[in-house]
Amino acid sequence: MLIEFKSVSVVRTARPVLHDLNLSLDQHRIGIIGVNGAGKSTLARLINGLLTPAQGQVWIDGLNIQEDLKSVRQRVAFVFQNPDNQIVFPVVQEDLAFGLKTLLPDASARQARIEQVLAALEISELAQRPVAQLSGGQKQLVSLAGALCREPDLMVLDEPTAQLDLRYRNRLVQILQALPQQLIVLTHDLPLLADFDRILVMDKGRLVHDATPAAAIAWYEKRCQA
Repeated sequence: MLIEFKSVSVVRTARPVLHDLNLSLDQHRIGIIGVNGAGKSTLARLINGLLTPAQGQVWIDGLNIQEDLKSVRQRVAFVFQNPDNQIVFPVVQEDLAFGLKTLLPDASARQARIEQVLAALEISELAQRPVAQLSGGQKQLVSLAGALCREPDLMVLDEPTAQLDLRYRNRLVQILQALPQQLIVLTHDLPLLADFDRILVMDKGRLVHDATPAAAIAWYEKRCQA
């Protein structure tokens, strides 16, 4: 999938947060790094229309975000840093089913899809669990399940390991490595990106470096030490 930013700028609360971004992305796994407030989340939220640019255009495989938002969102899934921002129903099964009602009107088809995804993530036992009783790691996997149930072409994950202990962090890394979908991952967890195809470094709303993981991470760490 080709993602294009054409002269894109974003202004929030009268403050520019993304400046004249021109960028083409088509690699299978792309990481975005930078200090807090660098513009990472703003860039990511443009990809499925959670934000709209003040200037410029965002294109997803030839679809203009502002003109074809519904079609884009059928192909792009977003996983939030905080699962509580994504999970809205009190029971896991209910939450996953609600997110699929439009895509799969048939109840039996929805159930089959949910069971398939939960089994793939090895969390089938969570289906009837109250969300309030889940750990942070379990909630993150449920959020991921909700995205995967839609069978997107592209998944955007915002700090997916930020709230995870080492066990769930390592489990999530293994899951991401095995996914066939194109991935864009925003993270401070630099080792997570070691085998990615391309890394973007953002700073003050601008793309300041664009390279392979080894080169980009070394450049970023040196910049942070300066």
